[in-house]
Amino acid sequence: MNLDKLAYLAPEKGIDEIINDAFTPVADAWGSIVLFRVFDIPFILILLVGGALVFTVYFSFVNIRRFPLSINIVRGKYDEIEQGGDPITTPNLNIVDGDIVDTIRIEGQAGEVSHFQALATAVSGTVGLGNIAGVALAIALGGPGATFWMIAVGILGMSTKFVECTLGVKYRDIAADGTVYGGPMYYLTKGFKDIGKTGLGKALAAIFAVLCVGASFGGGNAAQSNQAASQLASLIGWEGGSSGTVIGIVLAIVVGVVIIGGIKRIAQVTEKVVPFMAAIYVAACLFIIFANFSFIDDAFALIFKNAFTPEAGLGGIFGVMIVGFQRAAFSNEAGAGSASIAHSAVKTKYPASEGLVALLEPFIDTVVICTMTALVIIMYNSSGIFEYGGASVMIGGEEVEGAVLTSMAFEAAIPWFPYILTVAIVLFAVSTMISWSYYGLQAWMYLFGKSKAADLSYKIIFLVFIVIGAAANMSAVWGFSDAMILALVYPNMIGLFFLFPKVKEELNRYLDAIGVARFFNKKE
Repeated sequence: MNLDKLAYLAPEKGIDEIINDAFTPVADAWGSIVLFRVFDIPFILILLVGGALVFTVYFSFVNIRRFPLSINIVRGKYDEIEQGGDPITTPNLNIVDGDIVDTIRIEGQAGEVSHFQALATAVSGTVGLGNIAGVALAIALGGPGATFWMIAVGILGMSTKFVECTLGVKYRDIAADGTVYGGPMYYLTKGFKDIGKTGLGKALAAIFAVLCVGASFGGGNAAQSNQAASQLASLIGWEGGSSGTVIGIVLAIVVGVVIIGGIKRIAQVTEKVVPFMAAIYVAACLFIIFANFSFIDDAFALIFKNAFTPEAGLGGIFGVMIVGFQRAAFSNEAGAGSASIAHSAVKTKYPASEGLVALLEPFIDTVVICTMTALVIIMYNSSGIFEYGGASVMIGGEEVEGAVLTSMAFEAAIPWFPYILTVAIVLFAVSTMISWSYYGLQAWMYLFGKSKAADLSYKIIFLVFIVIGAAANMSAVWGFSDAMILALVYPNMIGLFFLFPKVKEELNRYLDAIGVARFFNKKE
């Protein structure tokens, strides 16, 4: 398509508007396919919530019962039986699952990053602008009660993360040089071969890979740089067409320096950036929450009351549930399979160990950060600044977007906080781009081969999209890209429903290994 010619034919429109006009029908059609409804509920929501509930029950509430164990794994308590520390010594030859206990540490060297680094990389891909803007909008439209259902789905989603990330490690490929290749592409291919459905597995893997590449360029990249550039330009008062381009180039350089180094460099950066950005945001939320200490009990009472007796506007309880379910499911990406790509690179001999670490991700993203954002919005609106349950958020006669609403809520308590929020948004955006570059690269190399040429070509295209995203304002394109992320759910969840019994085997194997370690440590 010759954009210059189009611009000549419609000189009153900019390139952004022309692309949007041309792409909107495509974006709308794709959105209708991905978000088609059954009984007026998006089917993807039924798939995500229903699947999470099945996994939670099947694994005996692993999300709750094994939560303390997950914390201990991240702390490194069981590294000696996975990949670090001294081997366990025993007076006699002891064999567990065909492995000599004394050699478990030596055999468990496969992998590239630690449990904490894998978790930080995955969290950086999910904790982002949705936690700031999406939650604010969900609370405004669905009322305080949406928070309750958001937390409920976040807790259920922990079980889904456990399943997909255990499979990611179990079926990963490890090259001769130690480079790890993992994610849904591999457990769909290899896992389905195990159960005699090779053709279906290959088809689902190819579909997932194509969608993942598209999602990495769009929702995981260009949309992020666009929001970061807009926030920066607005803060410093930099108007004009060149501002986005310049900011995009700077962002591309920063991201490029990180991603050229591969997963090890990405993990080293995210393990520092993620705790820092989370600490900034959580500290600000806690400041506002405790500054309104007397209203904390009222806020929670409002959340529980509105969850079951909501205000009119979205079809009662059912509508509030859908808003909460949707925000939680779409925020933590449990079921999309993307995070399993990062978790697959962990150094461990036991796949279930990383699955247990991964279940912390929805807890951090949804139960902690999203809930804190919700409390800040509810407290901000304690004096009735806007009405819950409307089709949009109206303040002072003007429609307000989610990110702006969050900024206003923080600014009301901390006048200078918009500056800090800008830093948080930029960090969220950069960390998300870094993580999604790895997700997209893994899918790209699955499709085009694991060569240096494939690696370099993807990274160049990815960096170009950062600049394009920052310089443009193509909402229809970004909407299409976000829908591609949601579309990942379909091939991935089909895979999980077929393969989750394999996860049970891995969980028992890991728990048995921990039991052996504890037994001999007590004897010593």
